[in-house]
Amino acid sequence: MSGPAKTARDAGRWRVAADIGGTFTDVIALGPGGRVVPVKVLSTPPDFGSGVLGGTAAALSAADALPRQVGAMLHATTVATNAILEARGARTALVTTRGFRDVLELGRLRRPRLYDLSWQRPAPLVPRRHRYEIDQRITADGRLEPPADPAELARVAAGIAAADLEAVAVCLINSYVRPEEERRVADELRALLPGRYVTASVDITPQMQEYERTSTAVVNSYVGPQVHDYVTALGEGLREAGVSAPLMIMQSSGGLLDAPSVVRRPVQIIESGPAAGVIAVQKLARHMGLASVVAFDMGGTTAKASLIENGEPFVAGDYEVGGGMNITRGMGKGAGYALRVPSIDIAEVGAGGGSVISTDAAGSLRVGPDSAGSRPGPACYGNGGTSPTLTDANVVLGYLSPQALAGGRVAISPDLAEKAIDPVARDLGTDVPAAARGAYQVAVSSMTKAVKAVTSERGRDPREAVMVAFGGAGPLYGAAIARELGIDTVIVPVHTGLFSSLGLLVADTERQAVTPHRANLEALGLLTAEFDRMAQEVTEALLETDPSADPDILRILDMRYRGQRFELSVTVPGGPLDPGLMAAARQRFHAEHHRTYGRTGADELVEIVNLRVRGRIRNPVGIEAILSLPPEETRPAATRMCRFDRSEPTPVITRAALSADLRPGPLVIEDMDATTLVPPGATAHLDHLNNIVIVWTTTAPEASA
Repeated sequence: MSGPAKTARDAGRWRVAADIGGTFTDVIALGPGGRVVPVKVLSTPPDFGSGVLGGTAAALSAADALPRQVGAMLHATTVATNAILEARGARTALVTTRGFRDVLELGRLRRPRLYDLSWQRPAPLVPRRHRYEIDQRITADGRLEPPADPAELARVAAGIAAADLEAVAVCLINSYVRPEEERRVADELRALLPGRYVTASVDITPQMQEYERTSTAVVNSYVGPQVHDYVTALGEGLREAGVSAPLMIMQSSGGLLDAPSVVRRPVQIIESGPAAGVIAVQKLARHMGLASVVAFDMGGTTAKASLIENGEPFVAGDYEVGGGMNITRGMGKGAGYALRVPSIDIAEVGAGGGSVISTDAAGSLRVGPDSAGSRPGPACYGNGGTSPTLTDANVVLGYLSPQALAGGRVAISPDLAEKAIDPVARDLGTDVPAAARGAYQVAVSSMTKAVKAVTSERGRDPREAVMVAFGGAGPLYGAAIARELGIDTVIVPVHTGLFSSLGLLVADTERQAVTPHRANLEALGLLTAEFDRMAQEVTEALLETDPSADPDILRILDMRYRGQRFELSVTVPGGPLDPGLMAAARQRFHAEHHRTYGRTGADELVEIVNLRVRGRIRNPVGIEAILSLPPEETRPAATRMCRFDRSEPTPVITRAALSADLRPGPLVIEDMDATTLVPPGATAHLDHLNNIVIVWTTTAPEASA
């Protein structure tokens, strides 16, 4: 069966990409000759698949294409994330070694907010009464003392069945050194509990650190049944609609994965949507030769930030989800559920177009984390929503059209926006425009923290980067956030409101493997043999997707100084492993450690923790072919009063009205899928890819760490 990398070349074939957001579902169809057909429809919770099917049908209809002409169906989904955030995953059991029942509560004993006495950790996904201990132990050197007893497993299975639990996670102490024992336990439970979703931790993350391994296995089982049902139903719906192309889904690490593999390991798609957007920015940065890029994505419910250096995003080996701001490092850790799977380093905050504006008990203005979503949505949509949101504030401020959004698909009522914000203004003792501007500035402050989490907290100076702002709301806030951080240039690409869907069109197919390794760096024979084994495993998996492909293989070492808790990843160039190559790997580790933490240690303290292999089937579709399409025709310019530090008459234009000549702000630039705000003190022009390039011309403030 041919994978998406090959079908894209077939004459008359279309690639269709669909990304589900909290408010909109974005669909882009890419056809013969590089023709692009974008469609934006409202998301359809709780049945998000209906939005994907409806958006796909609308895109194909607009393209005058038939479902059978679709050669690849590509998808980024929030179904796994939503199951965690909304606490509606499967009722899950944990089976573990006696004495390790409370690992989920103990965690790492970290608090993200040291001085907030009211803060509480999220409740474990598995209540204590549903955690089952067995008299089994694997020692650190792989001995069984003793093995699991089948009779005891039968009693555990009976308890799980009696409790009517839907899923099971198995995590035995030290199972990474003897994975076959844990797999045997999982297989016996599958046989005893037919129909239940069972996860063995070593099949997801065969690494040290029992808390992270346990938490990852639990999350996988918690979201597993829901992901299985969603992917199955979507596949059936596509087939009924006449789309027979293979369904490929974006992983958190930034590569596409076939649907059956996703069903087995759904924990790999927790950050599916955000990762797709970062991949689009990565491809754009490579094409433009940008060395350091901040990807800023703001949609209806959240805002995300990620850093791309020298054409590659940071991929972290572990992160947390469900704790307010999803992060991969720093003092904010400890707020969510630990996941030890590869993920693009994305900082996420609950601030989007649908974020609710309110005042707290002290009379301070707050934005989010609650969201109006797509139903009922912001008050200005006229769908029954009454809560004031950032979208309502942007309508009041004049930044958004007072008539309609999404190419006319969503009608706007300015009166309803003002009515919703009026109670907030009265609480603050000010007028509605001032309250709306205050909400805008609070949102900018909140989202600036996300950018800092991936720049200054990583030892990177944001002033050295260019920002790419995208998403339905990102271009409204990108310039203001860049100003706060001292970033001079902001790029707003074509199809900016559907940029994550565009990322799906240009993403590579990817597989990864990881194994723990504690051998000395000079044990080159062991390292070579293990890397070769893993490369073969990854290559075979990729060839199942596309037998004619020639996968690229990347070798990675997770390294640390002896005694450290966390590690940093260092790539190992191709070729035979020799002392010179390993010395170079040590030097790269020292350099990255110094850049991240400001200090280094001695060579003899460096140790390897894990070996990783990442395999990719490169996508032949280049982003330049999509972004260099002619823009839409211009329409007569208009003027709206917009509120900045003061109210100013502001030209409202289309992207096509810009040229290579600098045009001073303020400006409002309206696309079908998003609106870009160019504040006073900045200029805008169009580059050769039809990107809007915003440049601050006044002195920016110092970027704070």
